[in-house]
Amino acid sequence: MNVKKVLNNNVIIAEHPDYEEVVLTGKGLGFGKKPGDTVDDSGAEKFFVLKDQREQEQYKQLLIEIDEAFIGCMNECMAMVENRFNVTLHEHIHVALTDHLYYAVHRQKQGLEVRNPFLAETEIAYPEEFQTARELLLHVEECTGTPMAEGEVGFVALHIHSALTRRSLKEVNEHTMLVSDLVKLIEETFDISMNPKELDHQRLLRHLHQALERIQNDDYADEPESLKNVLKKEYPLCYNLSWKLIKMMQQALRKPVPESEAVYLTLHLQRLSRQSYK
Repeated sequence: MNVKKVLNNNVIIAEHPDYEEVVLTGKGLGFGKKPGDTVDDSGAEKFFVLKDQREQEQYKQLLIEIDEAFIGCMNECMAMVENRFNVTLHEHIHVALTDHLYYAVHRQKQGLEVRNPFLAETEIAYPEEFQTARELLLHVEECTGTPMAEGEVGFVALHIHSALTRRSLKEVNEHTMLVSDLVKLIEETFDISMNPKELDHQRLLRHLHQALERIQNDDYADEPESLKNVLKKEYPLCYNLSWKLIKMMQQALRKPVPESEAVYLTLHLQRLSRQSYK
């Protein structure tokens, strides 16, 4: 490969015979290099392709602003995530997470408050991503000497989940907010407050997140008609509420929701409803 542009001592953009432009990062990789020089990718710590032109420009601009030590820290963070999940991360996270954490550190240094209203829901929905995000932020704290806000754990977990599932961060965020709206309706109907520490609440929250992903991917199966009729007769309040939730999902996702979802939701809601009568 030949060097196309040296962004700093640790990052270069090179011309690849198969992928056109690629980003190579590694300690001292760009030192003394000039456009046209040959580069040996065996010395690169990270190698990734940015196919999207807008992301290419965004990443190049970031690398101009960010100091080299932080880029090295981010390379280590990416390796932590890849090792934990045994995957090669989607290229988008190199831009999105670097951008997020760079400005997150600056916000902390300026003493700006960070709030995350979906922190508990995110931990329940994506426990492995959440724990990885916590470890990753501890590493960022070590790299920068800047304590990170607790709310950032949830934001970083969503970035990780987005990269692992190859779903856009926008879609992941929209699903998180939709689950929050669904929970509000459940709380109002049963006159309870959802407690993420209680097992039945955790099960329902996980189910709602998983249901949205199944619906989005058209991945579901029908339930026997007999079971649906039994639940409809025995638990009318929960069954009717399940359909209200389904209508909210349909409207938000603009996709049909299978009737089988009413069965699953009714069972979860029945467990939850017992608390409102205690």
